[in-house]
Amino acid sequence: MGRFRRMLDRLSSSQEDLESEELREDSETTGCTRIGDCRDRQVVTVTGTLRTVTLRPRAGVPALEAELFDGSAALDVVWLGRRSIVGIEPGRKLIASGRISMSRGRRVLFNPKYELRPLGRE
Repeated sequence: MGRFRRMLDRLSSSQEDLESEELREDSETTGCTRIGDCRDRQVVTVTGTLRTVTLRPRAGVPALEAELFDGSAALDVVWLGRRSIVGIEPGRKLIASGRISMSRGRRVLFNPKYELRPLGRE
């Protein structure tokens, strides 16, 4: 009965719900902090999938900005002084480490240490 129920739940869930569940499981297996649990000024290691990547200057300085989503919440990852980084593209999974700050009500990681996840594991 349990197996049938799980199969029925997967068939009735939206694609976004299924992807969110997969990302939450990935956070648990890598030992990373869930983005939804991150607090201001906390040093964290998070993992997720890049949803968007944009070039958005800050105070006249080029800044590459990406939205990282892990199934629980999203945060902005910002590399100041960069116009592009090889491998940083929408749909790519990565692990990022740094200190969370809040900007306009959103979580932000500035210039984090990061590790791109292998493409074969996606």
